[in-house]
Order: sequence, then structure tokens, then C-alpha cells
Amino acid sequence: LDVKNSFLHGVLSENIYMEQPPGMADPQFPNYDCKLQKALYGLKQAPRAWFDRFSSFLIHYGFFCSLADPSLFILHSDVGSLVLLLYVDDILLIGSNTSLVSDFIQLLHF
Repeated sequence: LDVKNSFLHGVLSENIYMEQPPGMADPQFPNYDCKLQKALYGLKQAPRAWFDRFSSFLIHYGFFCSLADPSLFILHSDVGSLVLLLYVDDILLIGSNTSLVSDFIQLLHF
């Protein structure tokens, strides 16, 4: 699975300011800087912000993080098991039954 606009879903853990983009500056306040509300592509904090948000979602859903690899998440339930590997904005997902995998993909809204 490929996550579209993944870095834009990240929530920043620190205050980051940027100059107004060329051609988009407010004429009344041309020298003002903008405080970012979300991560943007090209921002060095963006990959970590995305990973933190998505891994928090997985943990909340019932996955646990592998001790061997922090990007490997495992879910065991009465219905079956899911194994999810996250690499930047790509997800490898396998499960013990197809309905469990399909239901989880629907939950993700990709």
C-alpha cells in the first residue's frame, strides 16, 4: 500500500516557522513568518512526525511494536493476525485471513 501525502498527516512536536511563499505573501504583512500547523514535504521533521502519528494509531488499534524492528507492527485477535511493515510512506500488510486484511485496509481510507 502506498500512503498518499503521508508527510502532510504528521503533527509537529515543536514550533516551526517559515517565510511566506513567493507570490503568496500577505500585502499588509509582507515580512511576517508563518507558523506551521502540520508537517510539509521537505521539512526534516516530516518523516518522524508521520511515523509517530501512524504508529500511535496502530498502537491504539491494538498492534504492538516489534522489539526487533521499530517499523514492524503485529496484531493478534480472535479473528486472526495482521503483520504490518512501514517503510517511509509504503506499507506491507499481511494477515491470516483476507477479510481481516480487507477490513483493516478500509479502516485506513487509502
